[in-house]
Amino acid sequence: MNTPQLRVTALSKAFGGVLAVDQVSFDLAPARVNSIIGPNGAGKTTLLNLLTGIYAPSSGTVAFDGADVTGLAPHQLAARGMARTFQNPQIFFNMSALENVMVGRHLRERSGWLAAMLRSARLKTAERESRAEAAELLRFVGLGEYLDAEADAMPYGALKRLEIARALGGKPKLLLLDEPAAGLNQTETQAINALITRLAKSGVTVVLVEHNMRLVMGVSDHILVLDYGRKLCEGTAEHVRNDPKVIEAYLGSAEQAAC
Repeated sequence: MNTPQLRVTALSKAFGGVLAVDQVSFDLAPARVNSIIGPNGAGKTTLLNLLTGIYAPSSGTVAFDGADVTGLAPHQLAARGMARTFQNPQIFFNMSALENVMVGRHLRERSGWLAAMLRSARLKTAERESRAEAAELLRFVGLGEYLDAEADAMPYGALKRLEIARALGGKPKLLLLDEPAAGLNQTETQAINALITRLAKSGVTVVLVEHNMRLVMGVSDHILVLDYGRKLCEGTAEHVRNDPKVIEAYLGSAEQAAC
């Protein structure tokens, strides 16, 4: 069996006497769409924060590309190829869309502080390349019309995709998306759906935390279901959709609400 890109083993997180995540284990294969679902309070965001270094686990391990990354800080994980977005877009509104994406590329820049001070030819070349790559990422996420736009003038749905473009600027192998469809209309949600599919086809592994069950069931290769911090079920969309425990705990009412 091939080594999974991400291996989570008996991961737990306690806040005081409350276990928000309780002995959760799972493996994720590369270049697939993996969703984490569950009722409110199931531990989804806590799990995402553990995977991305915002929280340190109380126990358990996280391995990424075969290396133990348990407890590493977010910037250390980013340097290894892991990136994330947030439910509420973390955008620099005093910058343009292009500049926001260029910020996301800073981990891959090679020009040092001396070159920056001297405005060397190497720095100018790097800046031109950065702008070109940022523009290409904006086109990739479907924001080609916003190349010259200021972030504070962009609609909410576009800002969601702008944050994804910025995350892609660091050339991640694993991208974690926290409710990318939250607050979007049907057309904007369809654009997110198509983008997630393109990401996986391009070789990026996607981890999706999302309440929109139509989106989850339509785009996911693998789904992990949490309930009260524990793993309730995992498998394909078909398997999860028909699991009696999932229907009882969550999916039935959620699908009805989505209709």
